[in-house]
Amino acid sequence: MMNMTETVKQLLIINILFFAGTYIVGEQVAYKILALHSPLNNDFKFWQPITHMFMHGGIMHLFFNMFALISFGSLLEQMWGAKKFLFFYFSCGLGAAALHLGVNYWEIHSLLKNAASLELSDRAINTLLNLDFQNLGAYKEEVGRILQREGKLSLADELNVQSIYDAATINQTPAVGASGAIYGLMAAFAFIAPNAELMMMFIPIPIKAKYFVPGLLALDLYLGVTGRSIFGSGGGIAHFAHIGGALVGFIMMWYWKKNSFNNKRWN
Repeated sequence: MMNMTETVKQLLIINILFFAGTYIVGEQVAYKILALHSPLNNDFKFWQPITHMFMHGGIMHLFFNMFALISFGSLLEQMWGAKKFLFFYFSCGLGAAALHLGVNYWEIHSLLKNAASLELSDRAINTLLNLDFQNLGAYKEEVGRILQREGKLSLADELNVQSIYDAATINQTPAVGASGAIYGLMAAFAFIAPNAELMMMFIPIPIKAKYFVPGLLALDLYLGVTGRSIFGSGGGIAHFAHIGGALVGFIMMWYWKKNSFNNKRWN
């Protein structure tokens, strides 16, 4: 592994400080303010597409992202300089957030279409999407009270309530982590050094970058579309954020190469 560059070191320190600060102020408070929430969520704030990139869901989540940041980021910063590297890094992170939020928005509205027969007011829908979804039984009771108040209780059925519950679950599940930006760095590395051999920590078999990175993205796409997880049920991984970060990274690398801009440094 090459020596850590200055900007990568600063990003590493900021991520560690955010991680430590999360436990000092409390996860509930930190996540509410800094994690990336759906725009339909009452806790959404305009700064979250940036701040969520410095939040992590656990020590291993932080470790793997920072390991990749040091491994790929230092090489790219050395080639490009700090300004260009930071521009690329945050562009990929914002691209990851945009695709993640876009997919979530589509999923939420697809689920709400299943309950379209209820013809609920916008205020009622907003309330239902932001109700505490942790207890399905309590959630269904509260949905019943809202539907009764809206005069729609007779139209409600198990499918409608389950669809609304699933939409609320997506709406209230925030995203955290630098993974989207990291995937952008990996895409850039594969673009620059396609024949360089990489290994996953748990699969010690060298694979060329031009196969390794697309392979990871294909796995993310499969898991994102099917809702499955290699870690069991759920998994809590924002697969489309990974794809969004890598996609923005690839597009930027392609554009820079086309315009003979790839190896220029921003001083």
